[in-house]
Amino acid sequence: MTLRREAFLDQVRERGAYGTTEEAERAARVVLALLGAHLVGEVRAQLAARLPETYALILLNPLRSAEPLTPERFVRAAAAWIEGATERTAAWDVGAVLSTVAEAAGADLLDQILLQLPTGYDLLFGHPRPS
Repeated sequence: MTLRREAFLDQVRERGAYGTTEEAERAARVVLALLGAHLVGEVRAQLAARLPETYALILLNPLRSAEPLTPERFVRAAAAWIEGATERTAAWDVGAVLSTVAEAAGADLLDQILLQLPTGYDLLFGHPRPS
């Protein structure tokens, strides 16, 4: 089931403890654009189908990534794109957005997403896996 845009942003806003919906929106756009660059094929399409249309389009037309970023570099890249962000605040932004994405995806799809990503992303999604 696809989340409504307002419901998705409300979850991101609550998890990120943002003062405004605009802050949640900015974080969601950057993090989903970065995530979309790391996912391919059916997994990306399935995830897009579970997100509000605005965010599905961002996921499907991502920033281009030459190589998969480690979780640390993913956070650093988010910090570079989010106005006024530091690595610490970007880690918070990434966690707020990706934990909301994980919930929208569901356990089976999240497992498939994590298979396409470098080790350590389970923590960014708020779903640590036993190593």
